[in-house]
Amino acid sequence: MELNRTFLLLGSNLGDRVNNLEKAIALIGLHIGVVLKRSSFMKLNPWGKSDQPDFLNMALIIKSSLGPEQILSYALSIEHKMGRSRVEKWGARLIDIDLLYVETEIINSAELTLPHPGIAHRRFVLEPLTEIAPNFIHPVLNKNHIKLLEVYRQTGVRKL
Repeated sequence: MELNRTFLLLGSNLGDRVNNLEKAIALIGLHIGVVLKRSSFMKLNPWGKSDQPDFLNMALIIKSSLGPEQILSYALSIEHKMGRSRVEKWGARLIDIDLLYVETEIINSAELTLPHPGIAHRRFVLEPLTEIAPNFIHPVLNKNHIKLLEVYRQTGVRKL
């Protein structure tokens, strides 16, 4: 069985944010795959909706035998188990798990878009990705994370 290198972005801005992220990592390791690498926690101002607490975000690289749709399904299940409710777009949340890449797969379906369409436009995604995989080439844009980060500027991201 082939193992896929998968990149996830985790975020939390409610409750004990560090504990929420650590719990999510443990559940990811249990249900999705082996965690190979993790970025630092990155503190950032809310994006999309500013009247809420600051986020802690981080990126993971995992090895998984699951396909992209299964990974997404497990990620949503973990969010649900941890108490995430999807009430408001860009609203506050206990946990958010975004599937960014599965190797270099390109998928455009009703359920899933890979690579995640927001990667190149969100510094809070690029900062942790650049920390753990600076030379990974975005399969659509054909630029590595270092180059993508040079292009995009956003304030309010601070490594903890």
